[in-house]
Amino acid sequence: MTYRACIFDLDGVITDTAHYHFLAWKALADGLGIPFDEDDNHHLKGVGRMESLDFILARSDRTFDATTRDRLATEKNDHYKTLIKGISPADLLPGIIEAFDWLDARGIRIGLASASKNAPEVIAGLGIADRFHYVADAGAIPRGKPAPDIFLDVANAFGIAPEDAIGVEDAAAGVTAIKAAGMRAVGIGDAAILREADLVLPDTSRLAANGLAVLAAQA
Repeated sequence: MTYRACIFDLDGVITDTAHYHFLAWKALADGLGIPFDEDDNHHLKGVGRMESLDFILARSDRTFDATTRDRLATEKNDHYKTLIKGISPADLLPGIIEAFDWLDARGIRIGLASASKNAPEVIAGLGIADRFHYVADAGAIPRGKPAPDIFLDVANAFGIAPEDAIGVEDAAAGVTAIKAAGMRAVGIGDAAILREADLVLPDTSRLAANGLAVLAAQA
């Protein structure tokens, strides 16, 4: 079997915008008098915006109605978008362009399955928007990770069976989503946390040679 698509997460795989998210969430939490630190931020890895907001608001003794929650989510997102305006190709993680080149050389399509609704702006700033054959619209996906919906959306857009795709993720929820979709998974990070993945690499520096090529050889 030859894989026909590779589907990437964005944050922590292609670039690292986690610190920008942290700064935006912390500013919001500080304004509400809710404690929030780097350790808390780890719980938001791979989680959508409203779910992240719910995690933070749950630590308050106040009640927030739907209108207020929507306003707070927009406030955080506006702050985040301001922070990432300076993102550039220099912010690409090592090995990503080589991985794209490896996939292109073999006719394997490249998709993006990010929970971030700002993904189009981020990949444009990174200078890689034209490298993707399809970018999932996180706002149109009914269920976020660890549900498989966003990865299945990409497979459907490509007209391929899920088992013909590889997913690349750095979050446990993302790896769970890939496996639930019926795809092979490459995890980026801690093997103990990403134990559901078929293959785990400490970083993306040799993603093509030590990750994609290995799974392709096993197909």
